[in-house]
Amino acid sequence: MAEIDELVKNIRACRICRDTPQGPALPHDPRPVVQVARSAKVLIAGQAPGTRVHQSGRPFTDPSGDRLRQWMGIDNDIFYDATRIAIVPMGFCFPGLDKRGGDLPPRPECARHWRTRLLSHLPSIELILVIGQYAQAWHLGSRRKHNLTETVRCWRETYEAFNPSVIALPHPSWRNNGWLRKNPWFEDDVLPVLRADVKRLI
Repeated sequence: MAEIDELVKNIRACRICRDTPQGPALPHDPRPVVQVARSAKVLIAGQAPGTRVHQSGRPFTDPSGDRLRQWMGIDNDIFYDATRIAIVPMGFCFPGLDKRGGDLPPRPECARHWRTRLLSHLPSIELILVIGQYAQAWHLGSRRKHNLTETVRCWRETYEAFNPSVIALPHPSWRNNGWLRKNPWFEDDVLPVLRADVKRLI
C-alpha cells in the first residue's frame, strides 16, 4: 500500500511537462488527476482531463462523466470510490486547447514516465474500459482496428482475448451524439454486458 501511495504522491507532484517537456511546455500549471487503489477491479483508461476536470481536480466532473456513469450503471459514490474504480488517463494533466478550441492530445510524458509503473500496482483489475484513440492504441495494440467504429464494434474480441478483459468505448462526449445515433448496436449489444460486468465486479 505504501508503494502505490508514494507513487501517486509523486505523480501528483510531477512537473515533467513544464520542466523537461517533449516538445512545447504545458502552457499552464500542471494539475495531475488520477484515482487508484490496489483493490480496484475496474480501470477506466481515458484520454486526458478537460477544462472542467482541470478546475475540479476530480476525473470526469463534466457531462461526459455523467454519460459514462450512465453507461456503466453506477452512481457518483461508486464511481469515485477508488477502492473499486481506478481512473488512469493517458495524460494526467489538461493538455490545453488547439486553435479551434478542442483539447490537444494527451501529453506523451505521462504515459512514458508513469503508466507502466502505476498499472503494475493495480493487481486486482479485471475489466479495463478504454476511451479514445490514445488509450485504445496503448491497451489494444495490434488488435485496434483502422477506425473507432470498427474498434468498438469488435469489442467482444478484446473482451474475450485479454486478461483483464478490455472493452473499447467511444468517448462519452456530446460530440459523439451523432455516432451513437448511427450505431444503435452499441447501446443494444455492448452496454448490457458492460453494466453486468461492472455490477459483478463492484
